[in-house]
Amino acid sequence: MGKLTGFLEYDRALPADRDPVERLADWNEVHTEMPEEEIRLQGARCMECGVPFCHAGDSSSAPAVGGCPLNNLIPEWNDLVYRNRWYDALDRLHKTNNFPEFTGRVCPAPCEHSCVLGIHAPPVTIKHHEKSIIERGFKEGWVQPVPPVKRTGKQVAVVGSGPAGLAAAAQLNAVGHTVVVYERADRLGGLLMYGIPNMKLEKEIVERRLDILRQEGIEFRTGVEVGRDVTAEELKAQYDAVLLANGATVPRDLPIEGRDLDGVHFAMEFLTANTKSLLDSGLADGHYISAKDKHVVIIGGGDTGTDCVGTALRHGCKSVIQLEIMPKPPLERAPDNPWPEFKRTLKVDYGQAEAIAVHGEDPRHYLQLTQRLTGEYGRVKKLHLVGVEWKEDDQGRMGPQPVPGSERELDADLVLLAMGFLGPEGGLLEQFGVETDPRTNAKAEYGQYRTNVEKVFAAGDCRRGQSLVVWAINEGREAAREIDRALMGETLLP
Repeated sequence: MGKLTGFLEYDRALPADRDPVERLADWNEVHTEMPEEEIRLQGARCMECGVPFCHAGDSSSAPAVGGCPLNNLIPEWNDLVYRNRWYDALDRLHKTNNFPEFTGRVCPAPCEHSCVLGIHAPPVTIKHHEKSIIERGFKEGWVQPVPPVKRTGKQVAVVGSGPAGLAAAAQLNAVGHTVVVYERADRLGGLLMYGIPNMKLEKEIVERRLDILRQEGIEFRTGVEVGRDVTAEELKAQYDAVLLANGATVPRDLPIEGRDLDGVHFAMEFLTANTKSLLDSGLADGHYISAKDKHVVIIGGGDTGTDCVGTALRHGCKSVIQLEIMPKPPLERAPDNPWPEFKRTLKVDYGQAEAIAVHGEDPRHYLQLTQRLTGEYGRVKKLHLVGVEWKEDDQGRMGPQPVPGSERELDADLVLLAMGFLGPEGGLLEQFGVETDPRTNAKAEYGQYRTNVEKVFAAGDCRRGQSLVVWAINEGREAAREIDRALMGETLLP
């Protein structure tokens, strides 16, 4: 694939991001583009490896195992990019991925972590190729609505318009089923719309794809909360199948002293309100949680925490600190993290790069445990924490243990909890009568997606727990296949 000696001749290269200080003045995407010829040379780096681990993701395992969950035909479209056959590359890309414009921007690229070239050299720029192919497709007008030739007469309700729900809706509609998507928010997209900031995924990109799905015949109903505005029984009576794709939206809380003080919020409250206000009024309506002139402390070191860093900096915060209870990741793979697993090494994401540019240091503080919050007049002012080390306790369980003498306090006018999500909101599953697993997720076997309730299926984060956009698309596509099989007795969906 690519040029046989390309990996020997060309070094890995990506377009430079916009200047960190300059981009803090707007909410536009942080990345830039590179000339087409340079992209083609990057495609030439794809080796003719015997087993392309990049697209051999193990769909039955945890996201930590390498490879693309969608089994994208990566070597094929790398080769087609190098050969300047962009239309064919787009065709191969769409065979496995309904929304490459999303994954090409927000996916952490497990494919690159399992690239064979990556064993001994920087891996192929797979994620950037994906984005480049789909954007070339839109630019050339190749991405057009493709409504089904005929309808089957079967009706399917999809609850949730996040990546799992949208992928399932697209697949079911493609084979002729009438699909109605219910979304309780005022805008479609789920976490794509309100969970991921503009800097990573501009909302015009989401709307562009939604317009295509509408033209293909999918009906969307926003502002409709299933379980309140329409009942589970009504959906089951009206539709031939129902897919629950309502995500895992219950955030992990921090039950410590001072949690109830004003100024302490879940990260998704902060991010959602900001994006909604930005889209509604360019932040002019003031209907968001402002970090302006505040000391901001974010508890949680993942992508959501990074998004909070970037958002707080754009508000004009006085300072920002990101606390992480885990140790600082190594610069290179550790012995217990071999290729082709997802690489757990230190990275500087866009938010940290911006904080370093503005405040002169990385905002992340590792091995820190928040003990309590204190305030004045009911509002948070201080965060009290202690350093920890990971070791076994008396029962032999590994965990964070406080380090004597490491107690300290931080100024904190705004505290954001970004510690992940526990599972789906229970009320909806209960109303449908869907059994749950020990983690409170909808109980439905992977690859089958059937719940214990007749003609009710579940996919995405509400089934597997908090995960990646690419896994949500994978589950949405596979659930659509199983729903089609249940409705028609057989299926042609991949």
